[in-house]
Amino acid sequence: MTQIEAAKKNIITKEMHSIAKYEGISAEFIRKGIANGTIVILRNHFRLPTSDFRLVGIGRNLRIKVNANIGTSPMNVNISYERQKVLTAIKYGADAVMDLSTGGNISKIREMVIKNSTVPVGTVPLYGLICELSRRKKRFADATAEQMFGEIEKQLSDGIDFVTIHCGITLKALKILKKKKRLVGIVSRGGSFLAEWMLHNKKENPLYENFDKLINIVKKYDAVISLGDGLRPGCIADNTDDAQIEELKTLGELQKHALKNGVQTMIEGPGHIPINNIEKNVVLEKKYCHNAPFYVLGPLTTDIAPGYDHITSAIGGALAGYYGADFLCYVTPAEHLTLPDLEDVKNGVIASRIAAHSAEIARGYKNSLQRDYGLSKARKNFNWKKQKALSINPSEFEKRLSAKSKDVCSMCGEFCAMKRKI
Repeated sequence: MTQIEAAKKNIITKEMHSIAKYEGISAEFIRKGIANGTIVILRNHFRLPTSDFRLVGIGRNLRIKVNANIGTSPMNVNISYERQKVLTAIKYGADAVMDLSTGGNISKIREMVIKNSTVPVGTVPLYGLICELSRRKKRFADATAEQMFGEIEKQLSDGIDFVTIHCGITLKALKILKKKKRLVGIVSRGGSFLAEWMLHNKKENPLYENFDKLINIVKKYDAVISLGDGLRPGCIADNTDDAQIEELKTLGELQKHALKNGVQTMIEGPGHIPINNIEKNVVLEKKYCHNAPFYVLGPLTTDIAPGYDHITSAIGGALAGYYGADFLCYVTPAEHLTLPDLEDVKNGVIASRIAAHSAEIARGYKNSLQRDYGLSKARKNFNWKKQKALSINPSEFEKRLSAKSKDVCSMCGEFCAMKRKI
């Protein structure tokens, strides 16, 4: 019995109880959210249980979660370094990690990530097939639908908790894209390969056309389908265009069908979006996708900050979270330039966590507000130990702190405003 099937029968599972305890809300609220598709639980039913694995719920009125992408590239393969990335992401607060490896032994890397992650793990399964075909000197355009679904099941059987599947790229959407050309075209890797497959074979997207087959596979593992945004905008000039909205509408139809058949889904979103269009994008997702959890990449609010895109994405993520996004995929300073290193992973996670927390404050979340209140009170009392404990990165606090106990810091010294008896 899947989480949705249990929820629709008014059964509160142990996973629902666990999420409710972590979030500080009622288990009945979680059950209702699962039943109506506004909440998902990231956990593969066949994942081997471990004492340190943390169940994660994503959706309406829950804490805003943060995902960290890790993974190799064809030009950079180091499995031990990827292991360090997993551990670094979790150390600094990632609620989930995605292995997006495209170089080396993909299966071995995925096994390592699952083994070392204490939070849910996601993948884009088609990357595995693309890499395997490339190794055999074959093109993805010549892949069969059976190979695609086989790779999806293979990765779910390994224990992957959520899978990004680009089901929303249809022939109709590609026709719209061709009619109204973009500045940078398709920037999603999975989306671009599927579009190429469709154009080469002159056929509909097999993942869309055979969506029921996908549902049957994922349902077996009670995993979550992250309905991918293959037509997300890759620059500000392309944001919120007709092709993007057409795909979003299709994802909403698929989400509704999956919910009816007992499979949890969330919706992936942009991308590069200017500040003035972020609310519109969230509102449209909630409208067309029946309030399903919204998983956004950033969004990045400007294109001119290579090397600082963790900042541009944090700006967009804070706004998206405030307007109703549920899951923020981090963006590192290395985005658009190179494969991220450990410091990039750390900075990307922290930037997204700041964005998520800022949005939670604006939403009025009690626990988030209490944390800020506690740090401010400690600051007023010159309680450096308490400030460190409540800060988002205690090690950075300690490194920067220039004060001795019960003394002022070197910023203002004896002229500190809070030393005044006012």
